[in-house]
Amino acid sequence: MKKVLVDYRISDEERYNLEKLCFEVLIVPPNKILYEAVSGHPDILLHIVNDKTIIVHKDMDIKFINLLKSYNIEVFLSEKKLETNYPFNIILNALNLNDIFIHNIRYTDNKLINLVQNKKIKNVKQGYTKCSTAIVSSSAVMTSDKGIAKCLMEEYIDVLLLPPGDILLPGLNYGFIGGCCGLLENGLLAFYGSLENYAYSKEVFEFLKKHKVEPVFLSNGKLIDRGSIYIIK
Repeated sequence: MKKVLVDYRISDEERYNLEKLCFEVLIVPPNKILYEAVSGHPDILLHIVNDKTIIVHKDMDIKFINLLKSYNIEVFLSEKKLETNYPFNIILNALNLNDIFIHNIRYTDNKLINLVQNKKIKNVKQGYTKCSTAIVSSSAVMTSDKGIAKCLMEEYIDVLLLPPGDILLPGLNYGFIGGCCGLLENGLLAFYGSLENYAYSKEVFEFLKKHKVEPVFLSNGKLIDRGSIYIIK
């Protein structure tokens, strides 16, 4: 059974719908150093390097680390500590595609950089790179960040550039498109909330259809940023 890594504030409805799709739901332990709005976001707390390798922030709960290891995942600790404020809370929040790694490299954790040396590493200004980017397929993404969009288009990735806003993130003004969804498998993209309640739903539906990706809505309300939904096998 595949496992899904989620924020501890996932709703009962969202959790039920993931389990109904035959996913085991694993709660990522929050980090109290971070401000409340993002304290449990998986894309802040860890980074999926590949199917068998994960890097977690160096103060991650040892029980969670051992849980990951029990699934034959190799777990690395970050060199840097997460800190409360930007940019010291973005050390693991990078975008990792098949052959391309994108982040504000100045602040990327050194251990993570070492783990992706086999990829083309590109720098952008946006430090919340993964939060800002929803992976639709290996060759298609959605983002509201123009710098990320430009960087990816240079690599022949198809990009849907969306206006910012209209995504909930309790405690902050709004959330990001990457933080409200995640690929459960090729061709199946799960959302916290429903695209039916999103201001730019038409554009997103058309983009997903273009790339033969089916959306799954884990709840019926507005889109909400709980940090990227991550899958481990």
